[in-house]
Amino acid sequence: MGLARPLLICAAAGLIAACQPQADGPTLDQAPPATYDGVQTRLLDDDLVNLRARMTGVATRADLDAYTRCAAAQYTLIRGYPFARHVRTSITEEGGVWTADAVYTISPELPRGLHTLEAEVVAADCAEQGIPAV
Repeated sequence: MGLARPLLICAAAGLIAACQPQADGPTLDQAPPATYDGVQTRLLDDDLVNLRARMTGVATRADLDAYTRCAAAQYTLIRGYPFARHVRTSITEEGGVWTADAVYTISPELPRGLHTLEAEVVAADCAEQGIPAV
């Protein structure tokens, strides 16, 4: 019985490992890094801008939200305004390519609302994180 007990323990450990859920495809650590594939901007009105951003290798929707936020901040500064307010963002994914269609208002004064941004602060944070802007 000296050899039977270690074999039984090894067999039980093997069954436990086999019962663990297995990942389908690569894990987040093995996924390709996110790439920023560009942003198109379109002025809808004097203070309203539409941004269309594309990314591949996105880990979360938040990655694409951050990319559009950075682009909006930079665009706001380019237009000579210090503030912007997020109006809406629609995100789609097709074949590993993620697309965001976002709308922001830009203004010389801090706009009312919950989703406002101070363009200089956001642009500096984006640069620090390595997120490109327009």
